[in-house]
Parts: sequence; structure tokens; C-alpha cells
Amino acid sequence: MTPLYRIGYTLCLLGAKLGFRLRTYGCENLIEDGPAILASNHASFLDPPLVGVSCRKDVYFLARKSLFEKPVFGPLIAQLNTVPVDRDRGDVGAVRAMIKLLKSGNRVLVFPEGTRSKDGNLQPARAGVGLLIAKSLAPVVPVRIFGSYAALPRSGGIRFVPITVVIGKPLFFTKQDLGDDERAAYQVLSDRVMAAIAALEKP
Repeated sequence: MTPLYRIGYTLCLLGAKLGFRLRTYGCENLIEDGPAILASNHASFLDPPLVGVSCRKDVYFLARKSLFEKPVFGPLIAQLNTVPVDRDRGDVGAVRAMIKLLKSGNRVLVFPEGTRSKDGNLQPARAGVGLLIAKSLAPVVPVRIFGSYAALPRSGGIRFVPITVVIGKPLFFTKQDLGDDERAAYQVLSDRVMAAIAALEKP
């Protein structure tokens, strides 16, 4: 971790523990050394830091390109392992950056649903995480967050309610999982990851 990442990590962990009584289960399933895709449900702006502080080592994140244009906040997140993505145009550059990070042995966080849930329920997966799997063959660690929607929904208004993060066993992939049509496999792989997330239960 860089010094700035460690400061952010410590502050977020402290805030999660004190404000949301964060409890994390399944940390033994994390892949802390070597490449891995952390794939989580997405219901709140709180989700990226919640997953980040559940890991002992640093993680790379995708963030909306518009956030980098904000004064103070933009330059700050640019130094916190974030990759800008233009969601409106389908950012090929961001995908390539994530693939490069994985091939360099890093861990990246993705949200298979693509955007925050409007009602807190799980949404269908998009093909993006399947593409990352196909191009990197990195293992995927499914993660499910319980309580973040109640804490900070899309409609806004923060509430200090308990949040639980559950980390599942890794999924491993080979070239055989891609079949004869790699592009067609993207959605199949994404659906498999989303099913693993949905199967996680709150202890």
C-alpha cells in the first residue's frame, strides 16, 4: 500500500466499524497474492470502500470519469488505485487498464451489475466481468454486501445501520470455459459470477 492508500484505508475502516458496525465473514477466501477479480453486488456508493477495507492488501477500483473532474476529490481519488471509466460510452481504455492490472498480478474490484441497484435487490449481470475473465483467466472472488442500500441508497440520505460483508470461495476458470465462441462466453461467465454472489447468505 502507498502511504496515501494506507491513510484512506485506515480512515474508511474506522468509519465502517464505528458508523456501520461492519462485520466481515469469509476473509480466508480472499486471494491476497497474485491476480484476482473481486466481484460484488452494488447498491450504494459505500460499496467500494467496504470491499476495500475487507482486504489486507490494496485493491484497484473503477470510478466514473466525471468524479475525476471534481476539485480536490478528483486529484485525491486519482492517487487511490482508481481507474476512470466513461459509463455512457463503454470505455475500452478502462477495460484494457483493468486487464493490464490483472496480468501484472493485482486485485481489481468490479460490480457485475454495472450500476447501483435502484431498490437494493440484485440485478442481472452485464457481460463486462465475463470479458475480464476471458482476457485474464484470473480467479473471481464473489462478495455480497448486506445493508449498504439501507445505509446509503441511490435516493440519498445516510443512515448508520449495521453492514455485513460476506466473501465466498474463489471461482477458477480455464480456456475450456470460453468454448468455441469467446464473445458469447462473456455473458455466460458473468451470469456464473452473479449466481455465486446471489448464493452467499448473511450469517
